[in-house]
Amino acid sequence: MDIEAAFHTVGEFGPYQKRAVTVLVLAQVYMACQSMLIVLVGYTPEYRIEQQGDGPSSHRELQQHVTFTEDVDSIVTEWVLIKQQAYKVSLAGSLFFTGLLVGNVVFGPLSDKIGRRPVYLTGLFFEVIFGYVTAVAPSYEVFAASRLLVGLMNGGIGLVCFVLTQEYVGKSYWAMTGTLTSMIFAVGIALFGALGHFVRPWRTLATVANSSGVLCFLLSVTLPESPRWLYSQGQTERAEEVLRFMAVRNGNNATNLILQRVGAAKPGSPVRNRGGILQLAVHPVLRLRTMVLMYVWYACSLVYYGLTLGASDTSGSRFVNVAMYGLVELPAYPLCIYFINKSWAGRRKSMASFLCLAGSACLCTMLIPENTGTLLSITSLALVGKLMVSAAFNIAYVYTSELYPTVIRNAGLGVCSMSCRVGGILAPFVPSMGELTGMEIIGPAEEAQRS
Repeated sequence: MDIEAAFHTVGEFGPYQKRAVTVLVLAQVYMACQSMLIVLVGYTPEYRIEQQGDGPSSHRELQQHVTFTEDVDSIVTEWVLIKQQAYKVSLAGSLFFTGLLVGNVVFGPLSDKIGRRPVYLTGLFFEVIFGYVTAVAPSYEVFAASRLLVGLMNGGIGLVCFVLTQEYVGKSYWAMTGTLTSMIFAVGIALFGALGHFVRPWRTLATVANSSGVLCFLLSVTLPESPRWLYSQGQTERAEEVLRFMAVRNGNNATNLILQRVGAAKPGSPVRNRGGILQLAVHPVLRLRTMVLMYVWYACSLVYYGLTLGASDTSGSRFVNVAMYGLVELPAYPLCIYFINKSWAGRRKSMASFLCLAGSACLCTMLIPENTGTLLSITSLALVGKLMVSAAFNIAYVYTSELYPTVIRNAGLGVCSMSCRVGGILAPFVPSMGELTGMEIIGPAEEAQRS
């Protein structure tokens, strides 16, 4: 039998797969905390500068004359990242997304070659280590370097984690597990906002948020290799072992499960993986798909993270705002599940429609006066935009994984994620663009009033 028939025998989404997917989606909470960390630890409180003569002429003098009027502990207050040094907060966020980009490029093809499990566990282990370096960083330079390395690992494990949630289950459950992954990431953003409310010192917040990764790692050690990957590499006997293991845990009899042989191969040597990532450029159909999907992922990322990272700049409690920008995504995922499984909508039409609605909501913010105080406000439209782009982003993940064959699925997702991270790199600077242009993009531009 082929691999799909084997999953029908084993159980497409039995009790064991439910437990395995639960472990993987819980890792999304940890990754969400790391992605949003700079939003709270990089918060800039109100401050005043004591003017003496021509004012401070250097950053060292500025540190002696600045007084923060809010009781806030952040990297801004510890290293006085204001005025000419304010860009360093956005830079730290961009370095994280730069790491994500490199991680997608490196870990995607690597997991296609050596396996999903070793890449996932190694990346998760080192992300936890570098996360603790962030919490104890003695200087901004060490902090920024640690964010780059955390992003590097986060990009790798995020991609492999998503693929594993697909490859552990039957094909009919791909849309559900993909949607569940994105949904738990949104829940993770909301939980991080709540955690920030109770844990105010930035070093303690970074430590507590990173500690959830230790639990995720311990739970993930028990996970098996992807049977789909083993089968695609010609390691049929190992694939059968994993499938029988799943069948036993699911309470099904699979003693006679025998997979169709796809060719002899040595362990670790690819059988059907010819060209790897180059196939995306050589094959005409794959080339066109990849170009379109790369732009879609870039647009989704720029809008998604541009809105989310600007949550602390909106009026009101920054913790509530972060949680709200996470929770507003949740209605998007039931909508995704409904539309993508309807024959009259499907993946392509649903994704295009959500993208159009997201763009329209964001463009309409330019037409709304500031501080209107009505239901139709800049904040409400931004939340609608976040809702719509979250739906489009989720469909992009599911649709992309279905458009590529198993042997180059991680490579295809890696290339698309690479363009996605370019949008993420630019996103931390989106909220600050309002100050450069003298216009409000997401939240009030307060820097000019603080000195």
